[in-house]
Order: sequence, then C-alpha cells, then structure tokens
Amino acid sequence: MGTDRDSTTLDVLAVGAHPDDVELACGGTLAKLQALGHRFGIVHLTAGEMGTRGSVTERRQEAERAAHTLGASTLDILDCGDGDLRHGRPEQDALIALLRRYRPDVVLGPTPSDRHPDHVRAHTLVREACFYSGLTKREIAESGEPFRPAAVFSYMQHHPFAPSFVVDVTSTWEIKERALDAYASQLHRSTGPSARGPSTKVATPEFRLAVRGRAQHFGQMIGAAYGEPFWSPLPLAVANPLDLRPGGVR
Repeated sequence: MGTDRDSTTLDVLAVGAHPDDVELACGGTLAKLQALGHRFGIVHLTAGEMGTRGSVTERRQEAERAAHTLGASTLDILDCGDGDLRHGRPEQDALIALLRRYRPDVVLGPTPSDRHPDHVRAHTLVREACFYSGLTKREIAESGEPFRPAAVFSYMQHHPFAPSFVVDVTSTWEIKERALDAYASQLHRSTGPSARGPSTKVATPEFRLAVRGRAQHFGQMIGAAYGEPFWSPLPLAVANPLDLRPGGVR
C-alpha cells in the first residue's frame, strides 16, 4: 500500500460517529501507519453537537488538532445527526462520495454492537456505504468512479469482543496520548489542566486510565506494551505464518 497510489488517494480511512471516537479506539494504529509511510484520513460522521460538554466550534478545533497530531492526510466532518445518527440514502451518498474520492484500501469503523446507539448506526452506515460505493449504477453527483475498499475492520469502543488481530502500538502510544489531550473539552488530559464542565463518563480520570489499561491488556496478549484490537467479519489472509509470532518473553 501507499507506493504507487495517486496523491489524492488514501491507504486507510478511519470513520467514527463523533470527534474523538477514532482517536480513542485506533489512534495508535493510525499514527503507526503514518510512521510506516502510509496515508490515512479521518471522517467524523457528526460534529458531536449533542455532546454534554464542548461546543461544535470547540470540537471541530479539537478534531483538527488531534488529526494533525496523528499525521492524518485528510479530515472530514459530515452532518449525519449526533444523538440520533442517520444512516439513510443521503448519509450513504455523503460517505460514498468520500470513499470514491479517497479510494482507501482499508476502512476502519465501529463494531455492530456497542453502548452508544450512534456507534451501532455508524457501523451500519460504514458497512453499507463501503458496499454500495462499488456499484456502477449508484450515481452520485460530483463523485469519482465506483470503488469498493478491500476490507472493513472494526475497532473496539465500549463493548469488548474477541479480536481478529491486535496491532502493536507501543512505538506510537505517546502520539495517541497527545492526540487525546487535544480533546480538552471531552476527555481528562494526561498532562495539564482539563476543561471544566458537567460530569460525564469519558471526562473522568478513571476513563482515561481505562483506555491505557485496555491497550496494556491487549498488548500483553501479543507480547507488547500496548495493543489496539480489531475485528474482521472474514478470515484474514496470511502470506507467512511466521509473521504472526508474538513478541515479548516466552
């Protein structure tokens, strides 16, 4: 990936329901992709306008800072309706237009089941848009040629699952931490003061510790300090089984 592609295309597109979803779930993986020379983009399906803390303007600014920290090539924020995320034809077309423009080999998105209903609806929207994007007769004004990603992988949010694979993000964990710190209105910051506001689950120090703890848990499974889990609906092709050997102490 990433060696013979047009400068307007991406290798990976990460899609989340709200600003900070992608960074929390797979920020380390995205930073690692960038370090390996791959281009990735981020799509927030909403601006988080129904969030308890922070204004739309604040959240957009935070999303821009976080994307820059991770090394994203593109950032898009759609209007799919926070708090009752829509996944009908207009929302599909908006995401399909981006898929046809960026033509990513891999799409990362939410899982089929999660605590927040918007995450579940976002999974449906991502899955359906990725398929319909490849239909020749699905015509969308000012979009590129039909295109279908090679794979759609789901990242973990609130609800756990048995991962299909875990990415070692030890080398980029601190970059992810800095990206999360950009969301000062939403998350407890690892360094410096956190924004004041109504109490929410994600704004507590305990939530921030849990993000690190989960990454350490999955990292331990693969012999690494930190890991980010993903789920695939289909088996994964492996060219060399030896590439799957865990690291760390045996």
